[in-house]
Amino acid sequence: MQATVPVSSPLQTTSTVTNQTALSTQTINMALVPAPPSETPLFAEVDMCSDSSATTVRATVVQASTVFYDTPATLDKAERLLAEAAGYGSQLVVFPEAFIGGYPRGSSFGATIGSRTAKGREDFRKYHASAIDVPGPEVDRLAAMAGKYKVYLVMGVIEREGYTLYCTVLFFDSQGHYMGKHRKVMPTAVERIIWGFGDGSTIPVFATPIGKIGAAICWENRMPLLRTAMYGKGIEIYCAPTADSRDIWQATITHIALEGGCFVLSANQFCQRKHYPPPPEYVFLGMEEDLTPDSVVCAGGSVIISPLGTVLAGPNYDGEALISADLDLGEIARAKFDFDVVGHYSRPEVLSLTVRDHPTNAVMFTSESAKTEASHK
Repeated sequence: MQATVPVSSPLQTTSTVTNQTALSTQTINMALVPAPPSETPLFAEVDMCSDSSATTVRATVVQASTVFYDTPATLDKAERLLAEAAGYGSQLVVFPEAFIGGYPRGSSFGATIGSRTAKGREDFRKYHASAIDVPGPEVDRLAAMAGKYKVYLVMGVIEREGYTLYCTVLFFDSQGHYMGKHRKVMPTAVERIIWGFGDGSTIPVFATPIGKIGAAICWENRMPLLRTAMYGKGIEIYCAPTADSRDIWQATITHIALEGGCFVLSANQFCQRKHYPPPPEYVFLGMEEDLTPDSVVCAGGSVIISPLGTVLAGPNYDGEALISADLDLGEIARAKFDFDVVGHYSRPEVLSLTVRDHPTNAVMFTSESAKTEASHK
């Protein structure tokens, strides 16, 4: 059964919920449907010790644009979206890559081999100012949001450490606690001009009451060894914030769901030219003259996929949206019955992986090492 209600608000908030037992799909316009009464939540607290076939988690991926160069306004927008998702029973909400801080699509930062422009340096200064410190006040606010709306929150941010930026995902639990972060280990192409590289110390998978949650960002999802490290940590809900809206991206994340026997939640921004500052402040290199304010510069494609490769919700290419699905965690065991990539389908005596998961620092001081050793005695 499908039911679609016309939208009047700028944010198209669409939920697709799949019930695998009844094999039915319902599409509703969430902006126009009243939230359920607080005394009758859609889902009770999940008990991971119970029969997994009865465990269902409602998850939402957010498809929306950053308010570029305005981090406070982006945080306000994130809270509105989080409140709406929580109002419809979502227990896990995943935001796109670089939602806080922005994905600088189309920008060259004035860099060519052997030279940088004055405007490019100023563009980087403004981008650096829009990034956030981890920990920091913005992280505290995100934690408070997660606690207020009682959801697990996975948020793409641009992290600032000194004068180096990282493309990062932050994790928060439903009690309002910051759990940790993942830094993108390999920025793609020109991203390497503006973002540093994560190391093996930030590839976490968090055991939570709604499943084991982790994330990889955009094209690092195409790195087999990184995926294998996450499979080795038992990931069950694999979050894939991205900036790739091409049709071929769907093949990547479908393969991950099948390979890992896990749910894959891919969140991307939906952006039009008007969501970025106008020229000459911000220029889409090589295409600015062809764009109008309503031109789509990132079409989204956010989607939720089951461990058996079934599309549960999305992909959505129509506009800003909330894309939701009910995850039957029993599907994980059903999928791994015939393919457990780091279990019965592995051959460790032939092929194995060693992950260097310690922090790497450019500078270390022996006095600090001595203090650390003394504190552990």
